[in-house]
Amino acid sequence: MKSTLITDIECFVTCPDGYNLVVVKVLTDSDVFGWGCATFQQRPLAVKTVVDEYLRPLLKGRDANNIEDLWQMMMVNSYWRNGPIINNAIAGVDMALWDIKGKLANMPLYQLLGGKSKDAIAVYTHASGDTMDGLCKHVDALLAKGYRHIRCQLGFYGGIPANMHATKNPTPGDYYDQDEYTANTVAMFKALRERYGNRFHILHDVHERLFPPQAIQLAKALEPYMPYWVEDIFSPEQSGWLSNLRAQSCVPVALGELFVNPNEWRDLIVNRQVDFIRCHVSDIGGITPALKLGALCQAFGVRIGWHGPPDMTGIGVAVNTHLNIHLHNAAIQEYTACPANTRKVFPDAPQPEDGYIYPIDRPGIGVGCDEQAAKQFPGVNNVTEWTQARLPNGAIHLP
Repeated sequence: MKSTLITDIECFVTCPDGYNLVVVKVLTDSDVFGWGCATFQQRPLAVKTVVDEYLRPLLKGRDANNIEDLWQMMMVNSYWRNGPIINNAIAGVDMALWDIKGKLANMPLYQLLGGKSKDAIAVYTHASGDTMDGLCKHVDALLAKGYRHIRCQLGFYGGIPANMHATKNPTPGDYYDQDEYTANTVAMFKALRERYGNRFHILHDVHERLFPPQAIQLAKALEPYMPYWVEDIFSPEQSGWLSNLRAQSCVPVALGELFVNPNEWRDLIVNRQVDFIRCHVSDIGGITPALKLGALCQAFGVRIGWHGPPDMTGIGVAVNTHLNIHLHNAAIQEYTACPANTRKVFPDAPQPEDGYIYPIDRPGIGVGCDEQAAKQFPGVNNVTEWTQARLPNGAIHLP
């Protein structure tokens, strides 16, 4: 097989709608190039530095066809491995290499992987409101667009405290009250079922905001309302509590958006402690490890719902779509509507149609980046505020 040599690798940060998006472009001597998503919104410049200063000199002159070998080499080259910065940098290159391979074969990625396992992937999106009336208006609008899976939240993660017992000189932060959040979430589920019955599947994201015993109490209280899943009910650091939860509740559990190391998910899957894996594809290192994770999950009856937040490129959304169309155990795709400026930068990003996203039939990943548009929105280096979650007594809690 003729070699396709890597001639250069470029990485840039663009911020079209308030999120720093990291894009990788791999060029070759075959006049074919590939695009990848390496977005780590909170540390974009760290990822760019790894790509520019370490992966670029490592990979120039090597054969882009050998994706598996290049992925393994990138992962061990720094000796210390499996972290969000290095994984995102590797993922950007890895996606671009798969994009190149698809273009050389003149096949869309999902076909290159073995073809489709389904006609389309069901989509879920987010509904939120400060009040039940506001939330229901959002739900009604999404139902009218064809969504049948909706993540419902009252306020931001942890809710909006109305009766929080605060200290007299509180440290600045994003405050919430765990007791109020728990009570309001149970009431929200009850009100949604009373109003809508079973018209749509309800999803909810705890986002690690509870201590483990509180989380188990919440799961038990939600059982009568049959959530499609409850997400991130525990943090990765507290995943050992899943066996306690399993013994007390049958609520489906989705976990994994913060996972960066196979040791974080392996035992949970093998021991069937989770129902859905929610990994962020670039956070685990790209398409190459995502395929292996998908196969492991299928062997143990665990389904997949890749993380799909607003802080990812249209390239990343397309990668999720190809994986979901191919992998038999991919259950659902998270989708956040693409704002106008972001759509200028990634004009071909997939969009839902009546609650589904359909296969992308362009060669490779099928979504690129308008570099001139991206230059209009340079990256912004600022302090991340929302992760400064605090309890009423002022203590920092997991965000």
